Amino acid sequence: MSISGEDFENLFSTFRREAFRLETLDDYSGSSDPEYLRSFLDGEPQPADYNQDWADEVQASTSGGKRMYRVHIVARPLTPYLRYELGWGYTKNQTAGEEFFILDTTEQPNPLEGVPDFWAFDESKVVTMRYGDGGTFLGADQEPTAEKWLKYRDTALAHAVPFADWWERYGNA
Repeated sequence: MSISGEDFENLFSTFRREAFRLETLDDYSGSSDPEYLRSFLDGEPQPADYNQDWADEVQASTSGGKRMYRVHIVARPLTPYLRYELGWGYTKNQTAGEEFFILDTTEQPNPLEGVPDFWAFDESKVVTMRYGDGGTFLGADQEPTAEKWLKYRDTALAHAVPFADWWERYGNA
């Protein structure tokens, strides 16, 4: 069932314990600010205001005792977009309290092949996301039950490593 953008946004301010995200794409540039991406690719320093609204939202949630975490499925070599997302986005957002994990499928099969991006809130509400070419966000659907999505979350976490460990090893590769 399709969910409005407003209802989807409200889930980020109304969840009580945890919000989990599975990211499966290697390019979300169609949903990103092209100027920031260009700056990153040109080797410019990260602007202080980069992604600040999201960092503030994460900080407000995590400082209130809520957990926000995600697993991103990647394969090396990273696309230019993933170098940007992980290099600027993840490194900034983890300082606000968001936790990141990497499920690297470079040398292992993807245990979640075909599973779409999703957010799970408080293990009870799940929203899957639809993307078009180049990672352009097209909309979201609220799932009728959470059970299978929580199994996907658990599988992702079982095969993932903490982002900081992965980034130290592969971030410059």
